[in-house]
Amino acid sequence: MELDRQIEELSNNQEEKITEVPIEEPMEETIEETIEETIEEPIQEPLEEPLEEPLQELVEESKEESAKEPLQDPVEEFIEEPIEELSHELSKALAVEPEEPIENPSQYPSEVIGESIEDQIEEPIEELSQDPCEESIEKPINESTEEPVDEPVRHPIIKHKKIAIGITIFVCTILGIYFGLAIYFTGHYYFGSQINSIDVSGKTIEEAQAILMSRLQNYTLTLKERGGKTEQFKGEEIGLKYRSEDAFRNFKDSQKPLKWVAALFNKENSKMTVEVQYDEQLLKERIDQLSCFDSKQIIEPKNPEIKYINNQYVIIEEVSGTKVDKELLFSAVADSILQQESELDLELADCYIKSQYNSTSPKIIEAKDTLNQYISSKITYNFGDRQEILDDSMIHQWLSIDENYQITFYEEKVKEYVKELSKTYNTIGRTREFITSSGEKITVGGGDYGWYINQDEEAQYLIQAIKEGTIETREPAYIQTAFSRNSNDIGNTYVEIDLTNQYLWFYKNGTLITEGPVVTGNVSTNHTTPKGVYRLKYKQRNAILRGPGYAAPVSFWMPFNGDIGIHDATWRSRFGGNIYKTNGSHGCINCPYNVARDIFNDIEVGTPVICY
Repeated sequence: MELDRQIEELSNNQEEKITEVPIEEPMEETIEETIEETIEEPIQEPLEEPLEEPLQELVEESKEESAKEPLQDPVEEFIEEPIEELSHELSKALAVEPEEPIENPSQYPSEVIGESIEDQIEEPIEELSQDPCEESIEKPINESTEEPVDEPVRHPIIKHKKIAIGITIFVCTILGIYFGLAIYFTGHYYFGSQINSIDVSGKTIEEAQAILMSRLQNYTLTLKERGGKTEQFKGEEIGLKYRSEDAFRNFKDSQKPLKWVAALFNKENSKMTVEVQYDEQLLKERIDQLSCFDSKQIIEPKNPEIKYINNQYVIIEEVSGTKVDKELLFSAVADSILQQESELDLELADCYIKSQYNSTSPKIIEAKDTLNQYISSKITYNFGDRQEILDDSMIHQWLSIDENYQITFYEEKVKEYVKELSKTYNTIGRTREFITSSGEKITVGGGDYGWYINQDEEAQYLIQAIKEGTIETREPAYIQTAFSRNSNDIGNTYVEIDLTNQYLWFYKNGTLITEGPVVTGNVSTNHTTPKGVYRLKYKQRNAILRGPGYAAPVSFWMPFNGDIGIHDATWRSRFGGNIYKTNGSHGCINCPYNVARDIFNDIEVGTPVICY
């Protein structure tokens, strides 16, 4: 626009100057057409739209800003310089000098003047349209698009106006929404409002009441019982109703319409519980009608048991049963109704009567472990070529546990066991089979030789060993032992006396040490030597044997049955035969000196002496 204006002013000035020269009319028209064409050519030249539009905007903005404040815009500098140059070039081309007007323009032909003016105008106009203006416009545009350059704010006032208008529109919109919703919430509940956990967002009081009353009328409480059984309570069966209907209005009044924004972040006034009430008597009667209180269907709870199974004690889990605590159930049902819950699990609500103990109770586990420790005992009794094993198969029969898990150890049964053991393995006085030196197989009974178990001592030891879970191989405690623990407890070391043939043999470890004839107890005076198997009590050198009316010194004294023993009898000259019948001893075994000596030297206390 500025460029057009300056060109137009220059043209008008030139026309005024030319009119002063007397030129013919055709020539004047030619000059005007030439000037107009020259001026319009660069403007009509097809420039790229991206350059033409910014140029126009920059020129207009430059004019406005120059009028408002003295700021020098870079675009303005680029436009003003070519305009001033254009003005200068036009003046030169037209050779117009105000103080030197053309005196006789008629001497110049109109074609010459026209061509001269046209040539002079086209050259600067082409330079203006191609070089300075194009470069000055393309440079800042290219630079601004290719590389960010810090530029001064070109139009802050316009921007400020736009921002102010935008903010105003935004604020007005927000206020419109705010007050619009505030008006809405004068008759409706806040968004997110809940009554008894039922969403009443945006509802009126009447709508909320209708929703909750509908829910209350259709309210059903389902009871989940053990075994997959279910039973139901209906609200109408127990007279269920709301305690206060004013609560709906009070809840709405607490929600201030102008504070609806705060309610989005603070849920304090967005939730309410309207209490319900029921007929307590109707509820109790309905509970009494439940099948879980039918005595025919009730399974009593049972504590876990400890049983002996597969060589060990194990815990049999408790029986939970189906017996319900009526008071607990009433309380749980009442709470569920007040909370408007739809389901009540009797298991989770802990309504069932429980057993006193369960399988994980420390007392149960301790009792089981104690019992298993007892039966872990294993006592192997060694009786020579025989054994007796005491293990869990027998021990568990001596144990019991009561309903309070107190363990009883029947010690009397232990004593009975030891007594039976004694009957089997005690050999004192027992009739035995014996092979005599002559090869005859006989039976001999009586006497005091053999094994004898100390029952009291062994029973006490066994009780303690079982409690400690002892595992061992042992011999029982004995009052008396014998030379052999095999079935034939006589063994192969013994003194054999044949009372009928009046003869004696002494074997040690199966080897005959000595033998010879003897004189035994006098049959005629009732001093017959008793039969049986006896053990040597002790042996003594140089003893004096005393009795009614006698005192007999001996060199080797070896008693085996009270005052009856083996000794030398130097006062006799003959042994054997039938002497014993009329001239026998008082019961002792009279031996030749050398036989008594040999026996004394090799015999040990406890050696069996067999008389038959």
